[in-house]
Amino acid sequence: MEALPGTTVGVKVGEGVVLAAEKRVAYGYYLMSKSGKKVYRVLDRIGIASAGLIADMQTLARILEAEMRLYELDAEHAPSVWAAAKVLSYILYERRLFPYYAEVLVGGVDETGPHLYSLDPIGAILEENYIAAGTGAQLAISILEAEYRSDLSIDEAEKLALKSLEAAMKRDAVSGDGIDMVVITRSGSLEKSFTWPLQL
Repeated sequence: MEALPGTTVGVKVGEGVVLAAEKRVAYGYYLMSKSGKKVYRVLDRIGIASAGLIADMQTLARILEAEMRLYELDAEHAPSVWAAAKVLSYILYERRLFPYYAEVLVGGVDETGPHLYSLDPIGAILEENYIAAGTGAQLAISILEAEYRSDLSIDEAEKLALKSLEAAMKRDAVSGDGIDMVVITRSGSLEKSFTWPLQL
């Protein structure tokens, strides 16, 4: 399968999960926007990040947030990160003949600790410690692979995510224009935004 446009990364450490993506929205060689949102907080301790078409990313984020809020009301407790990933997997697989053009990372923290999942456009789920997706994934994963350690602090995980995205943005034509990030720990989530060029 051809890589989906853009670059997104996820990093899981003992304290939590970092999800980040660059902001460029491009169709072919045409730059549509420099402020596309590709990272979404679904619940207070669950978020998603995507590479692909912006409309499909937005749709999946809205559907998953609605499903998870209904789950929360019905079950009277917050869903696990696995439950969110599995629901999204069903949504993607249901559309397997006309798939959403998006590769999605689901990350968060629940009673069992931090979790990070990768889902392809037809819903296959993989749990990893770090993930890169999209056209800049090969560049980003080289940094993650070389520098990831399970004992990184959440601040170090943030810096690693930024460094890996910076590598992708320097060489991938459809990645760039800043970074959005959500940092999820047991105490909740925090959204951040970084302008280009990065000051690391």
